[in-house]
Amino acid sequence: MSIELIADKVNKAGQDHLLTFYNTLSPTEQQELVHQIDNLDFERVDKILKLALEVEKQPPADNSFTPPPSESVKSVASVEQHSWYERGLDAIANNKLAVILMAGGQGTRLGSSNPKGMYDVGLLSHQTLFELQAQRIAKVEELAAQKSGKDADQVNILWFVMTSGPTRATTEAFFKENKYFGLKEKNVIFFEQGVLPCLTEDGKVILGNKGNVAVAPDGNGGVYTALHNKKSISPTSTKSPIDILTENGYEYIHAYCVDNSLCKVADPTFVGYSIASGVDCGAKVVQKRDAHESVGVIALRDSKFSVVEYSEIPKNLAELVDDGTGKLAFNAANIANHFYTTKFLRDEIPKFEHKIAYHIARKKIPTVDLKTGSDVKPETPNGVKMELFIFDVFPFTNLAILEVERKDEFSPLKNAPGSKSDTPETSRSDVLSLSKRYLKENGANISDEIEIELSPLVTYAGEGLSFVSGKEVVKGGYVSSVDQLKSLLN
Repeated sequence: MSIELIADKVNKAGQDHLLTFYNTLSPTEQQELVHQIDNLDFERVDKILKLALEVEKQPPADNSFTPPPSESVKSVASVEQHSWYERGLDAIANNKLAVILMAGGQGTRLGSSNPKGMYDVGLLSHQTLFELQAQRIAKVEELAAQKSGKDADQVNILWFVMTSGPTRATTEAFFKENKYFGLKEKNVIFFEQGVLPCLTEDGKVILGNKGNVAVAPDGNGGVYTALHNKKSISPTSTKSPIDILTENGYEYIHAYCVDNSLCKVADPTFVGYSIASGVDCGAKVVQKRDAHESVGVIALRDSKFSVVEYSEIPKNLAELVDDGTGKLAFNAANIANHFYTTKFLRDEIPKFEHKIAYHIARKKIPTVDLKTGSDVKPETPNGVKMELFIFDVFPFTNLAILEVERKDEFSPLKNAPGSKSDTPETSRSDVLSLSKRYLKENGANISDEIEIELSPLVTYAGEGLSFVSGKEVVKGGYVSSVDQLKSLLN
């Protein structure tokens, strides 16, 4: 777009200040600024800010929260679990399931500048989160092929990896360097989370420096916009992720965050449960550790499904016990692990996306003095960043909730080594404990002193280990094959 058209665009939007220093920039810098402004949808950004500020002023009343209806919640311990598992495997065998991995975050709090998926929590294998998750996909493909009688090559789970600007190049290079961890390259599709400009509260876009608009990621809920955006795959892509899903007949999606070391990626049970429930959206939850655990819970807010943050729930409701179950009434801790139909993502979300209020964070945003051109590092918040959370679509869904065991499926990696919770140490411990539990549940004897790690390629969820029954595991270590496991038995 020419500078004349850009000047007209910012003038009409009341954002003329963005070109204050245009004539002082180098030709390359001018081109970059023009490109940035060309990609800004001022009208959309203005609507997002106005709705966010409006909703922010209207906090819900305490009594507007109610627990989710019992018919919407089932447990993985249900007698129906096996039929869900079989139904999910059938969908996978018929190439109906794709997976979306939200992997845009860096490991900053872990002391790493790399994408969080590249982090090594210290497993015996020293596998990264990316590799663990890739192996779980490969194993599910194998199990589905076995059940259906197909060749392994005939079962293909598409893995959409959502990166961000800072993580994309490193993530793609890491996958390529590691030969996609044994998955088919054509089945791994990278796409990029969007950004939104940082704004003043009266809607002015903030210049980060003379030649750049200040931007910030639009949150993990930005996945919904990115799925419809061809440019999220590449600047020259002719297809969006949704186009690829639709054209290849993928009807169901499992979406999750990269930092859960126990995530059952492409979980047949969850997929089968959600399909059997006939819903457009499903969510996994775990029971809260206690009434005051700092975690959002799925509840009804004004009779609509929602995630209610722990800070929003008054003490009396947080501690409320359900007389029927003896458990906390607000007990469904959200773990950012979701099911969708492609139809819902493709056809329904565009109908109500404009009604979803973004969340505002007031931040100290580095900027430039428009009069002097000097860089400014504010000491108090001078602007807002806006983001959407992946669960913000819940009020518009008919949601099915599946309660799973925390020790089997949820071990988030959030904090630096040595912190109180959600650390590399807890992730490591939880993965190794699960391997040992699979062996014990299949009848093996194993001492507490032995550390063992079963590759997902050996077992996805404890299946295929009946041969250990009555045997003693005499040696630990990383186990990458069934034959290797057999060699450790006595």
